[in-house]
Amino acid sequence: MEITTITELYVFVLAGFVGYQVITRVPPLLHTPLMSATNAISAISVVGAMVIAGAHYNRVSTILGFIAVASATVNVVGGFLITDRMLRMFRAGRTEKSDPTDTTGAAPGSGPGSGPGSGTPAGATQTGSAPPAGGSSSAAR
Repeated sequence: MEITTITELYVFVLAGFVGYQVITRVPPLLHTPLMSATNAISAISVVGAMVIAGAHYNRVSTILGFIAVASATVNVVGGFLITDRMLRMFRAGRTEKSDPTDTTGAAPGSGPGSGPGSGTPAGATQTGSAPPAGGSSSAAR
């Protein structure tokens, strides 16, 4: 082996080790920005792979360039989908969901037929299929 091959192998292994150490120590709060940064790096990889695929050095470089373009594109698209999903999870936790069909503005379970004496606890919905637990239905009397 030549000295350049050994040096390149050493740099590759060292980069892999340092990358693993850095990624495992990233706090969860920084995962989304980190994912966005890696998407940008993968987009640069797509451009480089397109240059290699279109250079027509030989058939092998063209095929490997095509595979690199396909792989980097899948990585970019998947990264953006995951980032979008993570951002939606953070947004969903901060806002209260309301019923878009409710035009009364009343709180859930506060309408007629709910609350004390109705057989349906406040906040619960009455399905009509079974009487409330521990209560009696009017048909059984």
